[in-house]
Amino acid sequence: MKTSHMSAVFDSLSRFYASSIGKKFLVALTGLVLIGFIFGHMIGNLLIFVGKDAINEYGHMLQTALHGGGVWIARLGLLAAVGIHIVATIQLTKANRAARKDAYGQHKAQVSSKASHTMIWSGLTILAFIVYHLLHFTVRVGNDYGTYKTTLHGETVHDVYRMVIAGFSWAPASIFYIIAMLLLSSHLSHGFSSLFQTLGVSTDKTEPLFKKLGYAFAGLILVGNCSIPIAILFFNYGR
Repeated sequence: MKTSHMSAVFDSLSRFYASSIGKKFLVALTGLVLIGFIFGHMIGNLLIFVGKDAINEYGHMLQTALHGGGVWIARLGLLAAVGIHIVATIQLTKANRAARKDAYGQHKAQVSSKASHTMIWSGLTILAFIVYHLLHFTVRVGNDYGTYKTTLHGETVHDVYRMVIAGFSWAPASIFYIIAMLLLSSHLSHGFSSLFQTLGVSTDKTEPLFKKLGYAFAGLILVGNCSIPIAILFFNYGR
């Protein structure tokens, strides 16, 4: 009975995902999760302007939550959200392109869909962040994370403050990060309103408001995140 029940649930979920509505819902839901992460991540990063102890306490809290497991749960959850968001968006784009074929099987190339634009921005943004993080934190080009230590409340912890200062003092990292933020903000400005429309929160009357909120949120993320590398690289903050 249990196997049959699980199979029925799996079949229902598969049919839901196979539908256009199901894919759109997952794109919107994962987009909402990523928007929450982006905003929270920006707030945490801006603690660098509060002071060394503030951002080091924040970093230490993240590293020690659930005995060190919290940060990995968050990473895996975010990775899953990003993966679903990209795959579902690509599949929707392919379906939309197939639907736009004319009687002779040719695409109407002069009119590109909103979905294709979304896929392009998503791909460029994710690619930018992957390359940036691989260079910055995995390969550690210009930023040897392991050497930055400090004392916090009598305990030796990673010096996140010094790591950020050193990392963004390297011009290629800062410039690449700023480019990634420009791509991300462009994507947010396009996807914010459609996200809430898909979830049923936005209506025809409120759509203009959500579009304005999308532009405002994208601008906030752009200014907030870019203020850090700009302050460090061009105004020698913390150096």
